[in-house]
Amino acid sequence: MIKVVFVDDHEMVRIGVSSYLSAQPDIEVVGEADDGHKGVELVLELRPDVVLMDLVMKEMDGIEATKSIIEKWPEAKIIIVTSFLDDEKVYPALEAGATSYLLKTSKASEIANAIRATYDGQSILEPEVTGKMMMKMRQKEVTYPHEQLTAREMEILLLMTEGKTNQEIADELFIALKTAKTHVSNILSKLEVQDRTQAVIYAFKHSLV
Repeated sequence: MIKVVFVDDHEMVRIGVSSYLSAQPDIEVVGEADDGHKGVELVLELRPDVVLMDLVMKEMDGIEATKSIIEKWPEAKIIIVTSFLDDEKVYPALEAGATSYLLKTSKASEIANAIRATYDGQSILEPEVTGKMMMKMRQKEVTYPHEQLTAREMEILLLMTEGKTNQEIADELFIALKTAKTHVSNILSKLEVQDRTQAVIYAFKHSLV
């Protein structure tokens, strides 16, 4: 029997989903809470197999509740069940330790199947959530330090490879010497190098000139 705790501040949602789940031969709703604080206390007391967690609640939201539960009980398996798909909710919820992420538009049978799958160690995500995570992973793929340079900084880096001093760079670009120095300092910082010589070597090494 899979023991479940349901944390949601909407009573009708809890009643509807809990009624369906309780009718399943392999699932038992052992506790319910209507806010994050109560949810954390109940989960840590009952140690259910799976937790259904709403996101937007008074007192403590689902993200903070999930984080609190995982900090105290890392093995907890939490399924987010929410109406929200925006980045500000999806990423923090998963980063907090949630295993699965469903929408409240899901059928009761889909929630039941997600509970079974999550209990078995799988991660069930809404297709839209999977797409968001894939996109975020692609954004985290390896990038090069010079890709952080602005157009002006790249222009100054190329002048540095020509051996020009800060004053010569300032004169050529019609900017103040102090501004040129600031740009050079930013370039060194972004390229993670110690001095102008290393910056020039970096530029040639990465075929920027």
